[in-house]
Amino acid sequence: MKCLLLILVLQVSASGALPLNNSTGPAETDVLFSQRYLENFYDLKTEKMTKMKVDTHFMEEKIREMQQFFGLQVTGQLDTSTLETMHLPRCGVPDAHHFSTMPGRRAWNKRSITYRINNYTPDMRHEDVDYAIEKAFQAWSNVTPLKFRKINMGEADIMIRFARRAHGDYDAFDGSGGVIAHAFGPAPGLGGDAHFDEDEFWTKNYRGTNLFLVAVHEFGHSLGLGHSNDKNAIMFPTYSYVDPNRFRLSDDDIRGIQSLYGGPERQPMPNPDRPKSDMCDPDLSFDAVTTVGDKIFFFKDKFFWWKVPERPETSTSLLSSLWPTLPSGIQAAYEIAARNQVFLFKDDKYWLISYLRPQPNYPKSIHSLGFPDSVKKIDAAVFNPLHHKTYFFVDDQYWRYDERRQFMDPGYPRLITKYFPGIGPKVDAVFYSENRYYYFFQGPTQFEYDSLYHRVTKIMKSNSWFGC
Repeated sequence: MKCLLLILVLQVSASGALPLNNSTGPAETDVLFSQRYLENFYDLKTEKMTKMKVDTHFMEEKIREMQQFFGLQVTGQLDTSTLETMHLPRCGVPDAHHFSTMPGRRAWNKRSITYRINNYTPDMRHEDVDYAIEKAFQAWSNVTPLKFRKINMGEADIMIRFARRAHGDYDAFDGSGGVIAHAFGPAPGLGGDAHFDEDEFWTKNYRGTNLFLVAVHEFGHSLGLGHSNDKNAIMFPTYSYVDPNRFRLSDDDIRGIQSLYGGPERQPMPNPDRPKSDMCDPDLSFDAVTTVGDKIFFFKDKFFWWKVPERPETSTSLLSSLWPTLPSGIQAAYEIAARNQVFLFKDDKYWLISYLRPQPNYPKSIHSLGFPDSVKKIDAAVFNPLHHKTYFFVDDQYWRYDERRQFMDPGYPRLITKYFPGIGPKVDAVFYSENRYYYFFQGPTQFEYDSLYHRVTKIMKSNSWFGC
């Protein structure tokens, strides 16, 4: 082995791929590291290395194989870009099989798959871990007929755990960095299980290692996918951060998983479940409207339309497809963007949504906000971030709530028509735009209202946001 290392170090130095200083220590470290990397991920067989010529040739072939997979310049040498790629955080599943699915096309022979979280990382709140795992499974269920169900006891199809170093599956983790997680393809026993290295710092955002993104990747393995050499695919071996709110499976990911399970089951929507109004119906009105991040949500009966203001596309979804536990017919809504909070109201109850997830201990009574018993429902609501006040519209009056003090301001209710000239007497929906304007909706008509000068600046159709 010492002879092999010397040959490789001299070969790298002569090629100029890895410059050496006076000491050969760093180069030897790189060679040893690369050998372990190729053993783990490219099926390098050290027992075959018995003669010098065979050693160097076989090593070069494996380096070429790795370089070709990652789209690097294929040199067979340990150049800088190759070593940098080898040091990136990555999944522990080998890359040696260049297929979109694991060898033998292993797949579950059922459509309802259970999972269980055996333990939790101390880096995150339990509910944040639950949510990240749930959303990771949803990424795959959205494009297949698969359904995933969480259980809290017994043996699940996919057992999920956080562990350090050796943890009983003959595939020990290596500490912080390097391998960050691994998973096993569908099979009895360990099959389907996903393990996450506890030596990483797991998060729900861009700090540390994002659990949701890694979980989507590992669950791809749990369902039968191998690694992809498409850098845009979540099944690419190395970890890189993207905003989870903007995450979408790549075409390569979707083709791979649908080759195993087919596409999602789509049934024609029966007439009772169709929106009562087409989005370009001139008489269209809304039950509630609010911003949600960079989008605007328009609620109507069982449905909501959503769109990014700068883009022409508009999407329609069932409310139950996003929030199955919430009732249809939302009557008022508002967002506090700085807190990532959205409040939804129906009748005398309200719900808190954070990061698109319904929060525990809700719904709560609207009377806990300070409304008298005579108020049975909220018609519309809007938060003004400049004043940290929320305005609640009920019949021909409105209340003002101080979000900092969590208390209803004194001196209310007041008449809408008196303090919002040109608006009222009733309001169906309202939202606040960053350009300081309120947008009030009354039936099929929408009013742009300047919050600083207290006047209507424009009158439009309610569905003008849809390009109608």
